[in-house]
Amino acid sequence: MDKAELLDSVAADADRLESLSRTLWETPEVALEETESAELLISVLEDEGFDVERGVGGMPTAFVAEYGDGSSTVGILGEYDALPGLSQQVSAERDPVEEGGPGHGCGHNLFAVGSLGGALAVKRAIADGSLDGTVRFYGCPAEETLVGKVYMARAGVFDDLDAAFTWHPSQSSYPFMARTLAMNSVKYEFEGESAHAANSPESGRSALDGVQLMNTGAEYMREHISDEARVHYSIEDGGQAPNVVPPEATVWYYVRAPTREEVERINDWLDDIAEAAATMSQTSVEREFVTGCYDYLPNDRLSAVVHRNMQEIGAVPFTDEDRAFAADLKETLPEETIRSQMSDVPEDRREEILDHALYAEPTESFDAGEVHAGSTEVGDVSWIAPLAQFWAAAWPVGTPSHTWQAVAANGDFGAKTAVYAAKVLAASAYDVLEDPTVLDEAREEFEEATGGRAYETPLPEGTEPPVDAERQ
Repeated sequence: MDKAELLDSVAADADRLESLSRTLWETPEVALEETESAELLISVLEDEGFDVERGVGGMPTAFVAEYGDGSSTVGILGEYDALPGLSQQVSAERDPVEEGGPGHGCGHNLFAVGSLGGALAVKRAIADGSLDGTVRFYGCPAEETLVGKVYMARAGVFDDLDAAFTWHPSQSSYPFMARTLAMNSVKYEFEGESAHAANSPESGRSALDGVQLMNTGAEYMREHISDEARVHYSIEDGGQAPNVVPPEATVWYYVRAPTREEVERINDWLDDIAEAAATMSQTSVEREFVTGCYDYLPNDRLSAVVHRNMQEIGAVPFTDEDRAFAADLKETLPEETIRSQMSDVPEDRREEILDHALYAEPTESFDAGEVHAGSTEVGDVSWIAPLAQFWAAAWPVGTPSHTWQAVAANGDFGAKTAVYAAKVLAASAYDVLEDPTVLDEAREEFEEATGGRAYETPLPEGTEPPVDAERQ
């Protein structure tokens, strides 16, 4: 099997892959509850001869599927969690399938199946003797809560990878070359004393006072952190009634910065502020570490392989019907939203793309050297092994993720993008297994970028994944 035959094998599997993506779309499951989704993917992999390890990292919906026994090992990452509250029909009008129900607003139904299709094609090339190597499909739950890959990384399942590939649905197609922000997710739970706020306020100690004092301290801290760092919070529990001094209150913080070291410095300062706020309000405070992740470290050598294959494969094969539906969806988006989504695109390319409802042609990366303000636990994997990822056009131009418009696209023409991504992933894995010098060059770049620093989990000792034991 040469590479052309490899791509033909993906094309021959297109109907099955599109059907799988729609099945996942029709059964959306939120983070760490992806039981049916994980089992569907596992059943396909086992039928294809993969060995599957379930329950990786203490998460029942995490798994690793492996085929082959070659000396080089390539991993392909898949995600399949949905988002709460984004239920939507395939329609250009807001029309939930289930009011308040979950929906695939980030396209992880496509993500899972595109990655699955890539892994299956590489397996076939190994099975017929065309390639010598091992391919792994990583079933990664709970990306939306930045949990899955962090706990999988702590379990060591990425440690022996020679290279990893991944992708994500988007509004255009190109290799993702920017850095992202490392992050901590931490809750601070204050405890005070309840009392009648009018009759005996002196008897009470307000946990909400502790939260508000902490938030005030955090605002003053902002002046003394880097411009790229981000600190944001939400009060989860602030009391029940004005005439009752709140005995309990919780504030949830995200701390983001370009490096793990800066995240940890800011978080240490935030811990001090929480303790000071507890002292001032005569309450107590407990810290719950939810999760944390690394910044994303792109690998130029592997990204070049991905880009070459994107160019050779060409555009996502959308039909006129797909473009018409995309145009209807685009009409529902405010012009300022569309422009905002395109603000990072170079001006000389922006107007050309904006003229389209769907922009299916792959382009060169334009974000190398930049730092995106978001966070992803793909970053953790990128600090363990050389990794490349790419965006693939699945949504109308200007569509934000986590919207009902994205859900509608992901349940319809986005299925073609999953097949396209499967081809890019399969071809890229094929290239590096066929020519191990590419893996050597990618490893050399990785070692230089990390400075030889070994990955250390951001999770404090004793932290366990937030799995609902009763539900699982």
